[in-house]
Amino acid sequence: MTAQSDLLPDTATVRTRSVAIVFAGACAVGACILVADADLQDGFQVWDIFRAVLILLTTGWLAWGAALGLTGLLPKRPAAALQVASTTSSTVVLVPICNEDPVATFARIAAMDRSIQAAGLHLDIVILSDTRSAENQSAEQAAFRMLIAETSGGDHIYYRNRLENHGRKAGNVEDFIRKSGGAYDYAVTLDADSLMSGAALGQMIQRMDADPKLGLLQTLPQITGAQSFFGRAMQFAASFHGPVFTRGLERMQGSVGPYWGHNAIIRIHAFAQSCKLPELSGKPPFGGHILSHDYVEAALLARNGWRVIADSSIIGSYEEGPENVLSYAKRDRRWCQGNLQHMRLLLAPGLASWSRFVFVQGIFAYLVSVFWAVFLISTISGAILAPEPDYFPNAYQLFPVFPSDRSREILALALGIIGLLILPKFAILLHAAVSGRTAGFGGIWRSLISVVSEILLTSALAPIMLAYQTRAVLQVLSRQDGGWPANARGEGALTQTEAARSSYWIVMIGTISLGSTWLLAPTLLVWLLPVTLPMIAAPLLISWSSKPLGPQHFTTPAEREVPAVVAAYRDIHTRWRIGLAPAEPNTDRPTGTAHVTI
Repeated sequence: MTAQSDLLPDTATVRTRSVAIVFAGACAVGACILVADADLQDGFQVWDIFRAVLILLTTGWLAWGAALGLTGLLPKRPAAALQVASTTSSTVVLVPICNEDPVATFARIAAMDRSIQAAGLHLDIVILSDTRSAENQSAEQAAFRMLIAETSGGDHIYYRNRLENHGRKAGNVEDFIRKSGGAYDYAVTLDADSLMSGAALGQMIQRMDADPKLGLLQTLPQITGAQSFFGRAMQFAASFHGPVFTRGLERMQGSVGPYWGHNAIIRIHAFAQSCKLPELSGKPPFGGHILSHDYVEAALLARNGWRVIADSSIIGSYEEGPENVLSYAKRDRRWCQGNLQHMRLLLAPGLASWSRFVFVQGIFAYLVSVFWAVFLISTISGAILAPEPDYFPNAYQLFPVFPSDRSREILALALGIIGLLILPKFAILLHAAVSGRTAGFGGIWRSLISVVSEILLTSALAPIMLAYQTRAVLQVLSRQDGGWPANARGEGALTQTEAARSSYWIVMIGTISLGSTWLLAPTLLVWLLPVTLPMIAAPLLISWSSKPLGPQHFTTPAEREVPAVVAAYRDIHTRWRIGLAPAEPNTDRPTGTAHVTI
């Protein structure tokens, strides 16, 4: 075990953090002053302080996100050259699954195995199933036999279905490490929709070999296979903006980085030593198993002095993403509950200060939606309950005194908030155009259209997502357990009826808010239209954004030149779906017996 003092940030990291904090603080204070000045025009009221605090917190959060993006545009620090001979370490690839589509999942594994062999690596792959249904277990075992036939992987690909689902995914991985981890030096953790190339895995293993203090290395997965407007916009944003924001995060984190639970490699000794997850006392949502276990595992590694690093430069890490707003909101509900559980861990002994800060960021990522909602409600209420203006405050006053127009302050605030949201994206676009990176996205003009379209879509959906997140936070705070719903991968487009069934309450809130403002506070009507109109149109927007979109829109480099592992997966998946025989197995490796364990 290394000393936690070894993880203290260097001068460059401290400087970066300080500049980002000062920038976020300055933006927050500026917004607070604007709101306070506007509120005082009609006299001081108690809720004026409340609104000023809310805008301080929310603007600070937006500014912090902008700082990450702008920081990521700075020249990348030179990386030390790897001096590693051919590895002698042993690595296992872990694929935890639970009620997934077995054909798609096992086809991905077949594609990865092909890529691993092409890279000259010798890795074991273990499928860790938590599926309980006998029918689904049978389907998994049938798909596993197809996998073995496809890869001749009986000597290195294993399937296990454990008897108890204790701890869900984290418990599944922990159980394997406790029972079988001693046979390996490293473990690559994946999700059911993960894809990783053999070259990427080889690079990750080299990094671990070169740094004995490195406990976990996290890659940046790129989204592939998106078909809908919503999905393709997310896919583009992840590919175009994601690496820059992640580089900003890398500069901030030092050696106390994040873990996102998949597409990462861990040092088994460090993980086994450090990452025994506690089961929180009490009932869910705040008690029980920790849903957002990955953040906690990263913090526990750092507590024991192990370096945790994220590296966006590793190419060959892929995953799939939600295809519509409802799937995104469903997943986000689980993340919300998991992140709010971290409230109980903020004062856990021995944690690095940055780990606590990461917990606070994760908690605030959801509370900020509630803050925005309360700010809007208090703004409307303040305008409705504001006292009538006194045009003659002084006795014997000859001429009336009209209250100052607050439009200037409100406009400045609105433009500032919009700037914090879109400035980093246009800065990334400019940088990509100058560096030539836009070529992979269809050129400068197509990149510009994609960036603008993504901004317009996310802006239109922002009030809807705010509503879903606010509801999620309120459900958790009222002790409603959301559980761990199964992921809906590859779902199709939504009808307006399906969208309306899940968003009717958002329509009601938007309609009531707009009507109340029009009747009681008409001066605010124009300012609230960007919020209320998308809420009223929620079923239409949710349904429309789930429709298929052609590949010429939101182009990404992975579509212009499909990675070999992605192409292999699509080929294998297509053949298996239509019942064609597996391809000729790779004969470079001996054929063994399929390992199916319980």
